[in-house]
Amino acid sequence: MKIAFVGGGNMGEAMLSALLNKQVAEAKSITVSDVSEPRRHYLTQKYAMKVTPDNRLAITGANVVVLAVKPQNLPAVMNELKNQLKPAQLVISIVAGVRIDTLRQGLNHKIIVRSMPNTPAQIGEGITVWTATKEVTAAQKKRAGSILVAMGKEFYVNDESFLDMATAVSGSGPAYLFYFVESFIDAAVAIGWSREIAKELVLGTVLGAAHLIEKSDREPADLRRMVTSPGGTTAEAIRVFDEGKLTELVTKAVRAAHEKAQKLGNGQR
Repeated sequence: MKIAFVGGGNMGEAMLSALLNKQVAEAKSITVSDVSEPRRHYLTQKYAMKVTPDNRLAITGANVVVLAVKPQNLPAVMNELKNQLKPAQLVISIVAGVRIDTLRQGLNHKIIVRSMPNTPAQIGEGITVWTATKEVTAAQKKRAGSILVAMGKEFYVNDESFLDMATAVSGSGPAYLFYFVESFIDAAVAIGWSREIAKELVLGTVLGAAHLIEKSDREPADLRRMVTSPGGTTAEAIRVFDEGKLTELVTKAVRAAHEKAQKLGNGQR
């Protein structure tokens, strides 16, 4: 399987690195095009793969073409690649907020997978939600799944509207957690811990709790109640969260992200 990456930035590198680590593809079968000469030099030095500044050259002979450019750069890339793809080439887009119809028209191509990975893909712990056009064959779907699962978990949906929902939940979600952890560390420092120890305590707590949720057969609400003794310290903290309407605030934030994803998909800002 020959794979071409159009764009070798952070997410593109996360994906190709995962493919190599999981032995889904070999370096000699991957070509990356990127406008940045330093970036091309970095990629070829680190991964010993073919690089080029020429997008058209990169896709030549590839079974799979991964679009991994920034959304603002996609129109120029599509203009360059329009009518250049062979009918059987599978295009996998990881470009945030860009819908299949935009890709279909911009490339004049029908065999398209649209996916929404997230940043933990950089360490093979990501989750990717994806869908495909009706022209994508069962074999190509299987190939796409094998590529996306290399970055972590993959979740196929039949309706493209779920991609906007995924953007608001799994796509943007890591930043929500980073923000909470950042605030949690600041709070630990505020009551007297050094920042170094506060970070270690908070990260250990968050990771341990996440693993417990994953491995337990109990719902998160049940686990929370098990820790929250009436009149205890945890109950006092939860009371403050409830007074601040934490659940409503999280819902409001996710809805805002979802609405923004829908606007971006419609070409709005």
